[in-house]
Amino acid sequence: MRVHFIAIGGSAMHNLAIALHKKGFEVTGSDDVLFEPSVSRLAKYGILPAENGWYPEKITTDLDAIILGMHARIDNPELLKAQELGIKVYSYPEYIYEQSKDKLRVVIGGSHGKTTITSMILHALQAAGKDFDYLVGAQLEGFETMVKLTKEAPIIVIEGDEYLASPIDRRPKFHLYKANIGVISGIAWDHINVFPTFQSYIDQFKIFIETIQPGGTLIYSETDAVLNEVVAGDESHVSKQPYDLPVYSIENGITTILSDGEKYPLEVFGEHNLLNMQAARLVCEGLGISKADFYRYITTFKGAARRLELVGKSDNATVFKDFAHSPSKLEATIHAVKTQFPDRKLIACIELHTFSSLNKDFLAQYAGTMDEADVAIVFIDKKTFEQKKMEPYPAETVQAAFAKNDLTFFNDPQLLLTDLQQLKLVDANLLMMSSGNFGGIDLIQLKNKILQ
Repeated sequence: MRVHFIAIGGSAMHNLAIALHKKGFEVTGSDDVLFEPSVSRLAKYGILPAENGWYPEKITTDLDAIILGMHARIDNPELLKAQELGIKVYSYPEYIYEQSKDKLRVVIGGSHGKTTITSMILHALQAAGKDFDYLVGAQLEGFETMVKLTKEAPIIVIEGDEYLASPIDRRPKFHLYKANIGVISGIAWDHINVFPTFQSYIDQFKIFIETIQPGGTLIYSETDAVLNEVVAGDESHVSKQPYDLPVYSIENGITTILSDGEKYPLEVFGEHNLLNMQAARLVCEGLGISKADFYRYITTFKGAARRLELVGKSDNATVFKDFAHSPSKLEATIHAVKTQFPDRKLIACIELHTFSSLNKDFLAQYAGTMDEADVAIVFIDKKTFEQKKMEPYPAETVQAAFAKNDLTFFNDPQLLLTDLQQLKLVDANLLMMSSGNFGGIDLIQLKNKILQ
């Protein structure tokens, strides 16, 4: 098979390119901008484009398929050439389905926890010695790439994003996988640039349930009121398995699962992670792993990259970083750290970075999300407003939206860094949350300065 990637440098795209190369496909690609780690990874396998840019001459009738990344525009010259020649153009989720339609497909959907649930399932399957393929949205310890596609594996585990498939395919990605086992972790409005109302967003999860194949299973969190309503109104002929929190204890900063008279101490913590774990457990039971074995395997799970990741700690203080950016993720992450360390002061800092989180009309969704933090800080890099061509707003707007008058707001990374460097972390934790990079602040250097 000869496959060409338009916008090969994307996170999922370059990992899929490597997976197909390993499968024996002849892979080529183009992109106008390439960053690390894509550059090094593509170069390692000999599929890095010789030059950046778009080259319509690469598109010939010898190609079996074109895979189109979200980064490409609809007037991309390579795309136009492919359409002119009548070559089949796939989005990457569409192509993942093409390569896995004879496998049992597990698809993890939901507004939060997708990467962690997927990671937990992969961790348990690997520990159990199962053969499986996967697509996950983060780099995981023990897995070289974020995509694996083989001829032999009977199972594929897919992190199912609700964002759009490609510039010319406006369907949410998770609609295209046709799950045999589907998971929904919860529904909390996101991607308002694509789904301008909460109802239009909810509708995507209703459609996802309808795409689960006959005889399939839906696993869902019964702690989510919106999701419960969606499931109750669904008439699909699929088995529905709800999950809730397990029995657990927290002692000396360690969370332990209590099940059938056994204790399973964990390396991760927080109610959101315990819920993620129950979703993963039910999936794994459906794939032939017993509950006891799952809990035994999960005791060594260290978490997905950038999810409550330990930056550094002393005897009485810890610095965490987390990917949290949406309201539900922010609230869950703050609650997790406060519950795990109830006697420590919590300083929580969130960078608003995505289109949705910066949108003035969406900002009120953050009301109350930082109430459990003893010190609440919101950072928006003023350059982000400029890059996204959005009108900046003052501290008062942010304080009103978060409904927290003592919240501190920064729009300059240097001023934020100066403020954080004055912290003396004693009987306290610092939680830094962002899908960006805090305007370039080095969290390792910050940790070295403030941990005593």
